[in-house]
Amino acid sequence: MKHIMWSLALLAGLAGGPAGAQAPAASAPDTAAAAPAAAGIQGQNIFEVKPDASSDPKYAEQTNGERMKVQPGNNAPMWRQVGQGVTGYSSLPTTQAPEAGNLIQPFVQYPGSRVTNAGEAWRQVRNNWIIPYGAALFAIVLLALGIFYFVKGPLGHEHPEGPDARRIERFTPFERAAHWANAFAFIALAVSGIVMAFGKFFLLPVLGATLFGWLAYALKNVHNFMGPLFAVSLLVIVLTFIKDNIANRADFVWLAKGGGMLGGDHEVPSHRFNAGEKGLFWWGITIPGILVVATGLVLDKLIPGFGDVRGDMQIAHMVHATLAIWMMALICGHIYMGTVGMRGAYKAMKTGYVSEAWAKEHHELWHDDVQAGKIPRQRSAGQPAADAAATPTAGQQPAQV
Repeated sequence: MKHIMWSLALLAGLAGGPAGAQAPAASAPDTAAAAPAAAGIQGQNIFEVKPDASSDPKYAEQTNGERMKVQPGNNAPMWRQVGQGVTGYSSLPTTQAPEAGNLIQPFVQYPGSRVTNAGEAWRQVRNNWIIPYGAALFAIVLLALGIFYFVKGPLGHEHPEGPDARRIERFTPFERAAHWANAFAFIALAVSGIVMAFGKFFLLPVLGATLFGWLAYALKNVHNFMGPLFAVSLLVIVLTFIKDNIANRADFVWLAKGGGMLGGDHEVPSHRFNAGEKGLFWWGITIPGILVVATGLVLDKLIPGFGDVRGDMQIAHMVHATLAIWMMALICGHIYMGTVGMRGAYKAMKTGYVSEAWAKEHHELWHDDVQAGKIPRQRSAGQPAADAAATPTAGQQPAQV
């Protein structure tokens, strides 16, 4: 009994003594903190979460490690860097995949685009400028040529050639071979390029997705394989005809009279090529052609050091597409004048020869130089018999037309 009373007194002392009085006070916060947990998971507004990372004055410069201390799982700094074009780590070799660690290109502003990442800027230039305005340029050129044909009709006169008619060799077999090789390659590139650029607007609804996909894939390969042929034939064309396409005084007269369209003369005297043909040679074939070939080789990744990154490909594509459309628009005029637009022009490139009357009508200064012996009447081997019989021998004067 004595022991029981002693135990009760000890318990009472622990509960009500100084030590016992401090225990409940020390455990009060723990009890209060545990109370909400006992009631279940409580929701809270995310904007009221404290401490807020934005209260840090260097919030925008925080790294992922610093952000994780206050906002676990917030990867905004990483994605901000990705959006700015920062290149991260990649285990792939740089020589094989130079942009493996770069997900999004940095911000740029191409002509005609907003300030945005380079991929989106390229898409805006292509879809908002190159495609619609390129199609409009084609439509304007074709419409203008159609109106010109119905208003003016074929230019020049018919020049029937008799059995003894004297002719002038306008193009040698080599020149004609170079021209037709270049023309064949260009037409193949133009048709395939038009289908790839504009085909989804006028062919896809007609052929359907499957057939159009196969057609576009096949023409893409045609485009790639015709490119080198066009490059080589273009070089031959430039080297062959450059000497006759240097501007001279007669060209300024031709331009001042608009090639005879602005005055009473039907034709303005010119040398072997008039100012219009020279303009096409330089601004429709040579200069844009060299750039189109160069950018095409970049797109095909055939130039070492170029085309390995997306930025190179995007710039090359914009230049390539723009100048290719420009070339096609101008060469539509060349094709028109070389076929139905001018009598005798197609025959000159087909056979290589023109009559003296045709030469005098369309290129009078060139005709006069041939008549004066400054330019050979026959520049290639194998002179036709009719021309050989009509060619004056030594001491004879050439016949005048």
